Amino acid sequence: MPARTEPPFRADHVGSLLRPPALLDARAEHAAGRLDDAGLRATEDAAIRAAVAAQERIGLRAATDGEFRRTSWHMDFIYRLGGISRTDERIRVHMHNAAGDNDFTTAGLAVDGRIRLDEPIFADDFRFLADTVTTAVPKLTIPSPSMVHYRGGSTAVDRTVYPDLDDFWADLSAAYAAQVRAVADLGCTYLQLDDTSLAYLNDPAQRAELAARGGDPDAQHLRYIKQINAALAGRPAGIRITTHMCRGNFRSSWAASGGYDYVAEALFGELDVDGFFCEFDDERSGGFAPLRFVPPGKQVVLGLVTTKTGELEDPDALKRRIDEAAKYVPLDQLCLSPQCGFSSTVEGNVLTVEEQEAKLRLIVEVAADVWGDY
Repeated sequence: MPARTEPPFRADHVGSLLRPPALLDARAEHAAGRLDDAGLRATEDAAIRAAVAAQERIGLRAATDGEFRRTSWHMDFIYRLGGISRTDERIRVHMHNAAGDNDFTTAGLAVDGRIRLDEPIFADDFRFLADTVTTAVPKLTIPSPSMVHYRGGSTAVDRTVYPDLDDFWADLSAAYAAQVRAVADLGCTYLQLDDTSLAYLNDPAQRAELAARGGDPDAQHLRYIKQINAALAGRPAGIRITTHMCRGNFRSSWAASGGYDYVAEALFGELDVDGFFCEFDDERSGGFAPLRFVPPGKQVVLGLVTTKTGELEDPDALKRRIDEAAKYVPLDQLCLSPQCGFSSTVEGNVLTVEEQEAKLRLIVEVAADVWGDY
């Protein structure tokens, strides 16, 4: 089978990587006021260089900076949008794992001005990554527009600023469209929109919680798809855009369960992206039948390798699952990855750097066996 020459690649990964101890120590020293901004940046630079080298050595064709400069996969970006402020309110997301509950909390947000892009977000971070890679395509990950709304809901929007919520949505998509153009101008050819909301809505408990907050669980995914499409309309030629959809990832815990069935027809059939990173690492993620709605020309990156534990998957079991998925979407439209990042927040999941590398190496080896010149 011919090798893929553009993203997503047969062997790929979601983005975040475990923070090395030296970087965690530097962040703690910086927070305590014992290390200045330049010192922290230098430590981040060194960690990113090592992480990129490791990704290329493993054989991955795309590399990220591991999100090493971030505390959170999404809030670091969202707070830099014009018109959005951090609040003292705490947003609590109930997370679960085999041992019980492990809640994720973050500061709240308020939309207290017209949403806008004052300057390209993560521009310097992407420039550094692009200057660091030698063989891999530099990949930038950002939260999708949906996350701005899903985290705070409509109640976070100041109605004196936006009496009509349609204006909020229009401004949000316009700000994202400006971000897409800006990173493309920087030379970005691989952009990923991370979105938990579209996967959360498959969970009846999450839909009930949304309804209790006054939301519309029957149509919210349709609104999100519409706004993402508006943000991507007219995107520059040459940039490939994917979305990653999981059910929560914090210290090896998750927030939601359920297959992609509830959103699949609209999601796969209408969302204007080039590829879908889908979580399929255990029974909590459901089966592959929803992939029957994926149209020709779109790639599905099967997240079959878990990042929540260090136990290494059986390569033959992975190949059997790829065969199962190929009953619903042609093998040529499939790729392989972990189900999520290894460290969506700075704390990271419960596994070692060595186990992380073993999983990424396994993905490359299985991809080579399945697709040949991956």
